[in-house]
Amino acid sequence: MEQLSLFDNRELSNPLASRLRPQTLSDFVGQEHLLGPGMLLRQLIEQDKISSMIFWGPPGVGKTTLARIIAGHTHAGFVDFSAVTSGIKEIKTVMAQAEENRKLGQRTLLFVDEIHRFNKAQQDAFLPYVEKGSILLIGATTENPSFEINAALLSRCKVFVLKPLSTENLLTLLCHAIDSPKGFGGQNIIITRNQLEMIASFANGDARTALNTLEMAVLNGEFSENGTLVTDKILEQCLSRKTLLYDKNGEEHYNLISALHKSMRNSDPDAAVYWLARMLEAGEDPLYIARRLIRFASEDIGMADSQALQVAVSVYQACHFLGMPECNVHLTHAVVYLSTAPRSNALYKAYEHAKTDAVETLAEPVPLILRNAPTGLMKELHYGEGYQYAHDTEEKLTHMECLPESMAGRKYYQPTEEGAEAAVKDRLKKIEEWKYPQKKL
Repeated sequence: MEQLSLFDNRELSNPLASRLRPQTLSDFVGQEHLLGPGMLLRQLIEQDKISSMIFWGPPGVGKTTLARIIAGHTHAGFVDFSAVTSGIKEIKTVMAQAEENRKLGQRTLLFVDEIHRFNKAQQDAFLPYVEKGSILLIGATTENPSFEINAALLSRCKVFVLKPLSTENLLTLLCHAIDSPKGFGGQNIIITRNQLEMIASFANGDARTALNTLEMAVLNGEFSENGTLVTDKILEQCLSRKTLLYDKNGEEHYNLISALHKSMRNSDPDAAVYWLARMLEAGEDPLYIARRLIRFASEDIGMADSQALQVAVSVYQACHFLGMPECNVHLTHAVVYLSTAPRSNALYKAYEHAKTDAVETLAEPVPLILRNAPTGLMKELHYGEGYQYAHDTEEKLTHMECLPESMAGRKYYQPTEEGAEAAVKDRLKKIEEWKYPQKKL
């Protein structure tokens, strides 16, 4: 029997993502925190107790698909409405029809994609119909509803946060696309597991991107009597990035972040920026890098320049707001700042030393002098007795011992002479001389 061509069936000419759109909850992949067994949204759908709601999440995570499934499950008419192409006139027309349908006993589920693009007046136009129950409104947005949706409308909607799909979720979708008759099931597609993983990694939680990339790779594959071969070269071109040697969960991932970290530690901004670029251009999650920079700011710089932590946190926020590729310059800002800042690992060493003692002395009681005494019984047991409030003294210091008796005098934080930490070291020296004058030479 002759193998079917991709173009022999008109249905197969539709985009892959459209052909594979799930029709039921059992087919839906991802969002287990909302749709898993016993989860709230799943129960509302199965019990047909749906009310107006907002789906907040990044592109390609199933907002539109889930709305269609809900419409089918609740036997409501489905109206797909785009905030990009519609205005007040279109809203009123749809609302009038929904009101007529309500009088006939039929519910209308109105799905509004990118609802945050509607202005206040347009959003207000939905209010009376939501209140009367003429429509079940499901709005989809990639922006924070608290800032982009009117308070009056938001108060009448339940907000559900949809998360980016996991790599495992995307692999499930890609494998289904290869095997399903609606996908490439009628063909012999020769593609490796590693290649599918690269597509899933590249998609970064977006099912539409994953399926579109797979479709592009297959359509540009090498055709032969044995089937369609997806080569690394073709896939690399489809991804537009040299991701094939980079596995976010593999050794190279850890090799590169190690190279970045150690280049910054060695005060080499050029090498650090190079390794940063290697990771970003290979498709690494910028937020992962930003989190590592926040750790570095305290582990390797610490009190030598406390501003480093503020820079790193600010850059994380910038990456969250903007994403790639815009946030690459913010990450470069942080990498160069951290590479050139003064060095101190005193905070890291302090915690590691304290951790060792803490694990070995877990049963050591908190000194009575440091305990609160909110009840009479606690006061009778001498809780808080002898506590000295430092702010009541001229020096803002007391001679009170705050460590357990058996550990009195232990030192964990040993400041260096680097950067601003030199001043901290001098301050601590003066405090110790005041507390323990007998130790003076």
